[in-house]
Amino acid sequence: MNKLVALAVLAIMTSSVWAATQTATLSVPDMNCAACPITVKKALTKVPGVSKTEVSLDRREAKVTFDDTKTNVEALMRATRDAGYASTVAGAAR
Repeated sequence: MNKLVALAVLAIMTSSVWAATQTATLSVPDMNCAACPITVKKALTKVPGVSKTEVSLDRREAKVTFDDTKTNVEALMRATRDAGYASTVAGAAR
């Protein structure tokens, strides 16, 4: 039983070691009105693992901070596409 508890504790501890906060910048060229960034931001914040979003209409981009153990850039791009705004990676995840 002690070995099982020790293994469970070890698994919990090491899973957080591998987690990393990533930031990606998405180019969202079809944003063209004041409501567009609101829609994009709402779609991105619904993605599990997203902790922060900054959407700029002027730059037509979204900067997204996320937990890479819960989501990835492809899921972020899918969220914007599903909201009606196709996106591509403008800045690599780091």
